[in-house]
Amino acid sequence: MNEGAAGSGQAGQSGLGPRGSLVMSLTLTLLLGMLSLLVLFPAAEHLRSLRDGERADATLHTSGSCMIGQCRVEFEADGRTVVADLPTGSGGGKQSVGAALAVRYQADDPQVVAREEDVGGGGAALFAWMSAGAALFFLVLSAVAAVFLARQRRKGAAGAGVAV
Repeated sequence: MNEGAAGSGQAGQSGLGPRGSLVMSLTLTLLLGMLSLLVLFPAAEHLRSLRDGERADATLHTSGSCMIGQCRVEFEADGRTVVADLPTGSGGGKQSVGAALAVRYQADDPQVVAREEDVGGGGAALFAWMSAGAALFFLVLSAVAAVFLARQRRKGAAGAGVAV
């Protein structure tokens, strides 16, 4: 009986313990899976949808974190100057304002634009697969934690049955 008390005291001191690990792993699995499925894969598909769009030479109008959609480009479309936001998942954030780049845009709506280098899916596709892989890793980790927890529970129940 003393061993059980010492074991549970050590588990509390060493970190989350098996139940906390299970909950944390399942939470990370859910969050990474949602990020991948609801944000990154759709962003990559949007970039791919512009693969056959009209091509134009553009300049970087506003630089920032292009991966989260804070960059703007300026280009000519149908004889007028267009300033449009690059979509989430775009690359090119390291370029300075005024840098030349090629873009693809929808002919009927020039505000829908992407860097020509990103129409294969861009960074969004890479991060979508990385996020999905991490979600799968945490799902496996959750399964291992659940098995460990079940074995501990069975071992505790068997030990209690013998002691009684």
